[in-house]
Amino acid sequence: MSRAGTILTFLTMACLWAVPVFSQQQILQKETVHLRNGGDREWTAFAERADPELKLIFSAQAGVLDHTLEFTQTDVKQPWRVLVNSKDIGALVQDEKRLTTYLRIPASVLKNEGNVLTIRSDNKVPDDITVSDLIVHRGAVANLMSAEIKITITDDTLSILPGRITIVNDRRSLQSVATANDKEVAIRPGCIYTAHTIVILVPAPGTYTVYANRGFEYGVDSVVVNVKPGDAMKHRFTLQKEVDTKGWISSDTHVHTFTYSRHGDATLPERALTLAGEGIDMPVMTDHNVFVDLKPYLDSISHDNPNVKMTPVIGDEVTTAFGHFNIFDIPKETRVIDHRGRNWREIGKALTTAGVGKIIILNHARDVHNNFRPFDPKRHLSSVGLDVNGWTLPANAMEVINSGSQQTDFMLLFQDWFGMLNAGYKITPIGSSDSHDVNRFIVGQGRTYIKGNDERPEGIDIAEAMRAIANGEVMVSCGLLTSILVDKAYGPGALAKARQRVNVKVEVLGPAWSNADSVALYMNGMKIKQDWVSRKHGEPVNQAFSWDVDLPSHDVYFAAIAHGRIGDIPYWPIAKPYQPTSPDWTPRVYAGTGAVWVDVDGNNRQESAADYAGGLLKKYGRDWTILIGKLNSYDEAVAMQVAVLLWKDGVNLRGEKLKSILSRSEDHVKRGFAVVAEEVEQIKK
Repeated sequence: MSRAGTILTFLTMACLWAVPVFSQQQILQKETVHLRNGGDREWTAFAERADPELKLIFSAQAGVLDHTLEFTQTDVKQPWRVLVNSKDIGALVQDEKRLTTYLRIPASVLKNEGNVLTIRSDNKVPDDITVSDLIVHRGAVANLMSAEIKITITDDTLSILPGRITIVNDRRSLQSVATANDKEVAIRPGCIYTAHTIVILVPAPGTYTVYANRGFEYGVDSVVVNVKPGDAMKHRFTLQKEVDTKGWISSDTHVHTFTYSRHGDATLPERALTLAGEGIDMPVMTDHNVFVDLKPYLDSISHDNPNVKMTPVIGDEVTTAFGHFNIFDIPKETRVIDHRGRNWREIGKALTTAGVGKIIILNHARDVHNNFRPFDPKRHLSSVGLDVNGWTLPANAMEVINSGSQQTDFMLLFQDWFGMLNAGYKITPIGSSDSHDVNRFIVGQGRTYIKGNDERPEGIDIAEAMRAIANGEVMVSCGLLTSILVDKAYGPGALAKARQRVNVKVEVLGPAWSNADSVALYMNGMKIKQDWVSRKHGEPVNQAFSWDVDLPSHDVYFAAIAHGRIGDIPYWPIAKPYQPTSPDWTPRVYAGTGAVWVDVDGNNRQESAADYAGGLLKKYGRDWTILIGKLNSYDEAVAMQVAVLLWKDGVNLRGEKLKSILSRSEDHVKRGFAVVAEEVEQIKK
């Protein structure tokens, strides 16, 4: 069990035997202390200088009673240990959120006077953290949990809903609590997932804001409570669905457990509750190099909680030395897939010859694992979807949203996807959470909406959903939802037919607690339209946009992306970038659509920019003047594909001859060549 899980189990178990009494307390440190274990600061929000550790002195009653350390922490990413008189009593919670929790101080380690409390990290990865409000209480933590709140979450019809409860104290910190009836709950500091009425125990006296929510599609209900020792109160939260997703199956295709992945903290039963509490219809279990079936645990929970409904899918994160690939749907009798491939060709062979899985997803392509980054600028030309070593991607989908592995620039993976489409890959965009945890990274925060029948979450046709994903009939979401229709009929994954002009309709949706600033329309990966999203304060995001677009003489695809800045949301916090490229970062919600292709040339096929570039080079490649002149009738994506084909043939894209010919070209042709030339130069650095 993880350290966080151990503490919270202790909190719950302690309530069963401790006699509530008023505890004496010593305030050791009220003000915020900034600590850094070495190296440069992580984020510009922190000061340049910080202390390497914290030491505080306190008195106690030695050898008589256990004591309890209370503290508030923020931005804890690496392991930080807590010691009393050089004895390790536990650790800070590895979680970047602001939270208040407790550690037991055994009576055996205490002295009457001169006890030394130390907080430090021996980890070598730089980590900026803060701690504040350090208090030592005489007695067990259960003594503090002396008020109770009975909580029920329902919909408008008073039917009980699985959901998430978030408790924040008057310092705007997630408050650790306990439960009186802890059967089938997932509990972490300030957070409880449940599918039935529960009773929580909170420190008293105190003032708390309690929130209830159920993932992206629902609104939030909240109440402020002031409690005194011995209080017993109850509250029913009513949640309304604020985002209409009828006809779309909510899925998280990248879900882990501590039970099998051995990091994070969510056990299999807890994972079932968290998925239900976030409203995921079709979760895909993807622990590393192992097949996990959630259904037996789901069935046991559903027996007592019939409102827990979903269709779990068996998958596998095939974790190789050259990238991570999620593959599903996998029959139970399948042998574990060989993950030892030395390149994408060998990995692809292992994935396809296993005879399983209609969907293969490239995960977090911009992240480094095992000293390898699939879409590293030194090996991958993003704008044209080319691996410079000649490796062919063994996947038919890729993550463009991974809420557990955020990018500093959220558009990077979308741009990579555009480049792959322009290169001729038939590849579906995917949104996922990559969550291993109950609360550190929220399961289903990044998600994929798959076109299909969602009326019975427990009875989803998995084969039909697999076909929809393979066809690109998806929308990806992280706090917003964006839909697209071309000429009123063609959605993501469709092939529309048109000649000179089309109408593109885009809708941006989101709950009232979310935010949308702008939406953009992309054609062949180039932004061609942008507009601002507006709404009345306190109302859900719901705005439609319509654009008439002139078409080039060749096939194109359309996709839309919306985003908005968002503040501190304790019940749906956005994680900081996993491998940041800058100390500056702005949390955002965002969403994108799958691609809608338009058959402009009338041959009943979707042809990519690479297809047209190859044809032009074959016909005019020996005469650069004619070749580049022809590009004036094509878009920037085709120009980029021609540029990379010339580069592969040994042409210097900065050469004087090419520069002279390009000087007479239209701006979009010049831009296309310039983008590729700049990316090529990154390979040499």
